[in-house]
Amino acid sequence: MQSPEIDGVLLVDKATGMTSHDVVAITRRTLNTKKVGHCGTLDPLATGLLIIVVGRATKIQDLLMAEDKEYVGTMKLGEITASQDADGEVIETRPVPELTREQIDAAFAKYQGDFYQMPPMVSAIKKEGVPLYKLARQGKTVEREPRFVHVFGHEVNAVRLPEIDFRVTCSKGFYVRTYAHDIGLDLGCGAHLQSLRRTKSGRFTLEHAVTVADLKDGDPNAIRAKLLDLPTVSRMRGA
Repeated sequence: MQSPEIDGVLLVDKATGMTSHDVVAITRRTLNTKKVGHCGTLDPLATGLLIIVVGRATKIQDLLMAEDKEYVGTMKLGEITASQDADGEVIETRPVPELTREQIDAAFAKYQGDFYQMPPMVSAIKKEGVPLYKLARQGKTVEREPRFVHVFGHEVNAVRLPEIDFRVTCSKGFYVRTYAHDIGLDLGCGAHLQSLRRTKSGRFTLEHAVTVADLKDGDPNAIRAKLLDLPTVSRMRGA
């Protein structure tokens, strides 16, 4: 029997190796309700904040998806992959030069403010109704439209070549995989995204997020208690 009228927003700390749709399916089972969606896809490689909308909260899904995002990640220089992240096949290797911190900072600084970003082939963007990742699996590459994106701020947190740890705050529709790929090309050796964690979306953070393990095996009543009601969500959006 389906539970009556569950509405709200659930913050989940997504684990690696699963899709965002997997988290939606687990939420449906745990809360015994069908009307569940997510705001902003995280790739299987990525972990961190996934906003789950339940019941009437699905009506504000687009508003929540439009929020700015913050990520921390690690890129690995010297290897270019088909998907631009560690889940893809390595298609080219290049030697990593003895880069200075100034060279690295300059490469990151190039991608600040407004610019156009070319979406990767391994993405959910559709071409004539077909997701690009399905075409990529068939070995096809099609023309894509560059996307207008914005980087509000970034930090280079650690350099231990061939790896670089970074933080980036960006607009909706930004591909951190492509960010790592493009910076790697500018550094002359290529790169791919090795790990990624979403830490913030709008004013929502990981502080009150539930883990996937808790969502899957925890007490459903305890999970319901973690739901943010719609007035609270509205206040957090500054409405």
